[in-house]
Amino acid sequence: MGLFGGTFDPIHIGHLIVAEEARERVGLDRVIFVPCGIPPHKRSERISSGSARLEMTRLATQGNPGFEVSEFEVSRDEASFTIETVRHFSMKLGQDTELFLIIGADSVLEMSAWKNPIELLAESRPIVVSRPGFDLNKVELWLRGRVLLVEDVMLSVSSTDIRARVASGRSIRYLVPPPVLSYIVENKLYSSASST
Repeated sequence: MGLFGGTFDPIHIGHLIVAEEARERVGLDRVIFVPCGIPPHKRSERISSGSARLEMTRLATQGNPGFEVSEFEVSRDEASFTIETVRHFSMKLGQDTELFLIIGADSVLEMSAWKNPIELLAESRPIVVSRPGFDLNKVELWLRGRVLLVEDVMLSVSSTDIRARVASGRSIRYLVPPPVLSYIVENKLYSSASST
């Protein structure tokens, strides 16, 4: 079972491609998208409401039987840490279910700074989705044996860029699924005048 956490503000086609490639290449039954509630590393940043990000994630993943969305982190009133999410799903799905964390190459390089990284690695296995040219030798030694590398699937799409495009009146068509685009426009997310 794959767990794919993130702010998803907004979720975009890059997220969906990464999840599908990881699911297919590693042979995962499902990928569970877990929009974060209160991200501990982005407390100073302004992010959309948890309910908006959860709804956009649901809209983006609908129609793919290999995708599921969890409101576990969004429903909490405190900062969300990956180790707590992994333990939640381990209890929910049972000890026999192997959990994989789908993360980007940048995140794996910072993993030693996460809460309880040794326990996290004992309870889940990272699937690192890398950009072209990513060198696994940059990963700390204690992590290398546990990391599964899925190479060359990252697109140059980011939520930060999408928000900036909307704010400046530029199109985000084809960068997000059509239902997500409609949601952003209808709810005037990221600007008072949304762009199509």
